[in-house]
Amino acid sequence: MRTTTTRKRRRTQPSDWQLPLLTDWGLAPKQQRLLVVIAAVAGVLVLAVGLVTVVGSLGSGYLPARSATAAVAGPDTARPTVFHGWSSPKLFDPVADRAKDAKPLTQKEVFAERTLSGAEKLSLKLVKSELGGDCAAVLWGQTLVDQVTEGGCTQAARGMYLSSDGRYIAQYTLLNLRDGKAAGAVVEGLKTGYRGGWTLPLDTSKAVFTAGGHSEAGAYALGHYVGLVWTARADGADPTPKDDFVSLALTVRGAEKAVYRRVVAITGTTS
Repeated sequence: MRTTTTRKRRRTQPSDWQLPLLTDWGLAPKQQRLLVVIAAVAGVLVLAVGLVTVVGSLGSGYLPARSATAAVAGPDTARPTVFHGWSSPKLFDPVADRAKDAKPLTQKEVFAERTLSGAEKLSLKLVKSELGGDCAAVLWGQTLVDQVTEGGCTQAARGMYLSSDGRYIAQYTLLNLRDGKAAGAVVEGLKTGYRGGWTLPLDTSKAVFTAGGHSEAGAYALGHYVGLVWTARADGADPTPKDDFVSLALTVRGAEKAVYRRVVAITGTTS
C-alpha cells in the first residue's frame, strides 16, 4: 500500500504595503507601495509650504541684530522741528585730519566752562555731561548711525544746559570722526534726514526735550569734528517774538572752544 504524503500549502505572507482599503480597491502590493510613496512626498511638500508661510508671518517684524543696535524712533522720541547744516570753514583745515590731531578729547576739555554766557544776559548752566567711545549709543536712526560708524567716529561728548531763568534748554554734542570728508558727509546727510535720525538727549530731570514740542537744531562740520546743537524752550512750546533761538544756539556753541584751542595748538596762532 502506497503511503501518500499530504503536503500543506504555505500561505503567502501579505506584503507590508498591503493596506485593506487599497486591497479592496484592487491595487497590487507594488501599486500600493508607489501610491504611499507619492502621498508621502506630497505631504512633505504641503508641510514645507505651510512652514514657510507660518515662518514668514512670524518673522515679518523681525529686525536684524545690526539694525536693532540703533535706537528706533518711537512716539516719545523728541526730534528737531527746524534744522540747518553748515560745512567746515577754512579756519578748521588744520584739524581736517585726525591723524594730525590724534589726542583724544577729554570731558574736562569740552565742558570746562560750567556756565556759558551770551547776549542779552543769556546764561546757560551745565546740568549734565558725558563723554564716551560708543558714538552709536548717543544717536538714533540707522542711516545716521551707519554714516557715523563708517566715518570712523571714536568719541561722542554731550552736554545738557539749562538757562539761568529756567526758560530754555540746550544740548551740545561733539563727534570725533576720521576726517573732514566724513564730518561733511554727516552734516550733508542730516540736512535731509534729521527727522529720521538725530542725537539722543542726556537723561536728566533738570532739562527735558518734549516729544512733539518745538525745538531747533544745527550741525556744524569743524574739521574732523561735527558739532550738533539742539535748543528748545523748557516747556516745549513754539517760540514767540521774544524767544531768540539764534542767540541761544550761539551761546551753547561755546563748547566748541575745545576745537578752537586744538587749532591754535597746531598752528601756533590765534588768528
